[in-house]
Amino acid sequence: MSTLQMIEAAAARLKGHVRETPLLTSPFLDELAGRRVLVKPECLQHTGSFKFRGAWSAISALDEADRKRGVIAFSSGNHAQGVAYAAALHGIASVIVMPSDAPQLKINNTRALGGEVVLYDRANESREEIGEALAAERGLTLIRPYDEPQVIAGQGTTGLELARQAAEMGVEQADVLVCCGGGGLTSGIALALEAHAPGLRARPCEPEGFDDVKRSLATGQIQSNNAASGNICDAILTPQPGQITFPILNRLCGPGLSVTEEEAMRAMAQAFLRLKLVLEPGGAVSLASALFRRDEIEGDAVIVVASGGNTDPEVFGKALEFLT
Repeated sequence: MSTLQMIEAAAARLKGHVRETPLLTSPFLDELAGRRVLVKPECLQHTGSFKFRGAWSAISALDEADRKRGVIAFSSGNHAQGVAYAAALHGIASVIVMPSDAPQLKINNTRALGGEVVLYDRANESREEIGEALAAERGLTLIRPYDEPQVIAGQGTTGLELARQAAEMGVEQADVLVCCGGGGLTSGIALALEAHAPGLRARPCEPEGFDDVKRSLATGQIQSNNAASGNICDAILTPQPGQITFPILNRLCGPGLSVTEEEAMRAMAQAFLRLKLVLEPGGAVSLASALFRRDEIEGDAVIVVASGGNTDPEVFGKALEFLT
């Protein structure tokens, strides 16, 4: 189980290797959201998403013998790139199991960062089974995308930064909206906030139709999605919350939020127009929640974790059409 101590230890290992992302503001976004909006752009992190934090945390925590044998991960793209780059910086091999329908940019980037990409059909094959089989065959260490204590600890360093930055900006009470797939980022942030900013409450944000975390929180039990694909927010499409992450989410998070594909695209457009940020759809659902679910949010301020920016040019172009 990830703990605050693990998060703080991960922060020490990440120091000098991870980018501290700022909190950005825009009066135009404030007006749209009906309250003060602070955006933490993890799209500016190494490899374009927060995933580098967890990848570096997990790989740097391995003992030397295990690390030298290499690592394996399964991911639709952001965890893939984070693990591939962190592995390359450690001078070790990485194998990444990716869905064949992942954005081509993410597949290409993962290969360019040194990862060996193994493609699979996410509708008919299990990435867990493929990953575990390859790990056993090659002696690789599996770095899970969210249900892994050291990965959660690395993602939690986002929350340590956010807590300090929010206090410096005078925000002590606010909902913290987090793009949520399996819950690694959201649970890590929630643990950090519990200790360092108890007035800030993490809330998971998801695409409609793939809101398993929202439904799980509402019922108190893990719920699954009916489909594994079919939404533009590919980065956060997971079958269900993790066995490790859900108890943390259930204990610490506020109710989940969900948005439509169009709302995610509109949020991408506003992030570009108002903050000069490039977000991917899955990385924009938190901002979309702030802008389009304002009646479901409490307080005079809201904090948005924009989790990733690895979008194909065609998708980004379609998002920008909402500005016309």
